[in-house]
Amino acid sequence: MFEKVIKFIRDLYNEYEKPIPLHEPRFFGKEKEYVNAAIDSTFVSSVGQFVNRFEEMICDITRASYAVATVNGTAALHVALRLAGVQPGDEVITQSLSFVATANSIAYCGAKPIFIDVDRNTLGLDPEALDAFLRANTRIRNKACYNRRTGKRIAACVPMHTFGHPCLIDALSVICKQYDLALVEDAAESLGSTYKGQQTGTFGLLGIYSLNGNKTVTCGGGGAIVTNDERLAKQAKHITTTAKISHPYEYVHDTIGYNYRLPNLNAALACAQLEQLDFFIEKKRKLAHKYREFFESLDISFVVEPDHAQSNYWLNTIILPDRPARSAFLESTHSSGIMTRPIWRLLSKLEMYEDCQNDGLKNSQWLEDRVVKIPSSVRL
Repeated sequence: MFEKVIKFIRDLYNEYEKPIPLHEPRFFGKEKEYVNAAIDSTFVSSVGQFVNRFEEMICDITRASYAVATVNGTAALHVALRLAGVQPGDEVITQSLSFVATANSIAYCGAKPIFIDVDRNTLGLDPEALDAFLRANTRIRNKACYNRRTGKRIAACVPMHTFGHPCLIDALSVICKQYDLALVEDAAESLGSTYKGQQTGTFGLLGIYSLNGNKTVTCGGGGAIVTNDERLAKQAKHITTTAKISHPYEYVHDTIGYNYRLPNLNAALACAQLEQLDFFIEKKRKLAHKYREFFESLDISFVVEPDHAQSNYWLNTIILPDRPARSAFLESTHSSGIMTRPIWRLLSKLEMYEDCQNDGLKNSQWLEDRVVKIPSSVRL
């Protein structure tokens, strides 16, 4: 069976000798033209026309009122959590089935993650699991949510739109409001994905995106914070620019800030890539459709977008029967030059987070044992 998969993927990409990567960038547009323009302008650091254009384009795509460019998605999430009011000693709810940056950003704020289970269909935070945990383990005091077990304030909730598939973000938003939790969306993987017609990343107080080298659109690194709150947007731009007070020549900083702004050189590349976002998503959705039809014939489960959602299908994934089958598939494809990857090791199993509270993570463990990511580059 695995030989059929290998042949199908090589046929898809019309590549029969070289290794096939999991996801590589495509540069079809004005990338070189814009990068050369940035070089010619001599503005290659965090100020320049392409940084401004990038922020405008993110607003146009997401329909968010404000966007702030950052050097990467992790920096964006760190700042978003700080702006959402997360303080040292707080706790933040998120999912264990995620890339490590989600939990790391919480730790950067001096807070501690609480890991709640995911929904098997969306691979994102499960509203029922979240509600059950909050009902059993928290109490509201002075318009804040407190953990009965630890006595600490739970300041925020960070769901992640896994592999570009929107989670049940509307239900999560309702629960967060009931429990006075700031909702911060980790939409690092889902730029261009929508849920009930609304862009992921725009349901919460703040949302973030990543333009890392393996994302649907990329500028090598890159990220963005979006919000509809003007005050938060101004604060985001201020503290990502080392919290420097504007002045013709004096260097005065009014709080601890970060050197997190996206360089103009990278923003030039990002603008050219964003111009092609619709094209990339169209091609990726067609690829996903081909995968879905193929795996149905093999009786292997292919992960599809949830109801009421339109996914960018950043990474295509399949679900094998069990962990031994997953391991055999990974070995077979790698030995044949097809790059595949298991889903992440659960964050709750990593040494620095293994003491964090969780709800048992039944679905997360089930998925960790079975999910494999398969080649998802836009086909040439």
